[in-house]
Amino acid sequence: MNHKRYLALSTYFRTIFGHRVQKIPLDANSSCPNRDGSLSRHGCTFCNQRGSGTGLAEQGLTLEMQYAAWRDKYRRSMPTARFMAYLQSFSNTYGPVKRLEKILLALQDLPDLVGLAIGTRPDCLDEDKLRLIASMPWPQTWLDLGLQSAHERTLQRIQRGHDADCFAHWTTQAARYGLKVCAHVITGLPGETLADFKQTIAFVNCLPVSGIKIHNLFICQGSAMEQQWRNSSFTLLERDETIAWTVQGLALLRPDIVIHRLNADPSGDELVAPQWARDKRALLRDIEALLQRTNTWQGQALGYPLSPHFSP
Repeated sequence: MNHKRYLALSTYFRTIFGHRVQKIPLDANSSCPNRDGSLSRHGCTFCNQRGSGTGLAEQGLTLEMQYAAWRDKYRRSMPTARFMAYLQSFSNTYGPVKRLEKILLALQDLPDLVGLAIGTRPDCLDEDKLRLIASMPWPQTWLDLGLQSAHERTLQRIQRGHDADCFAHWTTQAARYGLKVCAHVITGLPGETLADFKQTIAFVNCLPVSGIKIHNLFICQGSAMEQQWRNSSFTLLERDETIAWTVQGLALLRPDIVIHRLNADPSGDELVAPQWARDKRALLRDIEALLQRTNTWQGQALGYPLSPHFSP
């Protein structure tokens, strides 16, 4: 069996907890300053209308109900698993600290919960919120922070609404509170080259980042980027290019950074292009195959040896 050539989240969880940990996506009916008019009403140009979430809050399901439904589903095939709640939809630390406290308290006593991941933006954090999050009792708490790119021209082009310095500041502050940051970056953003993507990886390396999600760019139905793409203002990476960028990014990434994802996960009704993004398992398989074929591993370009900790 081929061994992993990167520090996968599943391997990390088994090392820390001694068993499988499954993430459960939760929708807290959060908003975003890039959608409610504080910064913009259009969102980031790549973002879908659901904020990458399930939409279950709109169906009237509380966080406790959502968690119970997902837990019961996973229990049937993974009877010994533990779970990490993932507040996924939109920016979950946006708004007053009292709102965030109410959300966290609702999760505090859920059964078999060993951790929490909070999806948000760096400009939706402050010291009071970090202090509150750090006070929660879970063994691990992650902040999933969108960076997307370290380049200001790109952040302006995708209408991100904050700069790279904002990400760096709040990543550093979160680490001081003992919180783990998972940085989100995207391959193939409009106008970016492979060299640009490598510079984003180098930017992440210089910060107290504990994890990363590398997403391949895809076009969402109804996003601002859809119209830009249809107007031929930029072209998407080919599948082989995306795989090569990801592999070269991994080679430049510190080997202690946990890989939460290596590809995007578009739902069937939101994907406009490219069509190969539908088969996320095949894309991940081919990323891992290229790592094997080229004898490449996480951190190799930085001079690190292939780590035995990459494989369970």
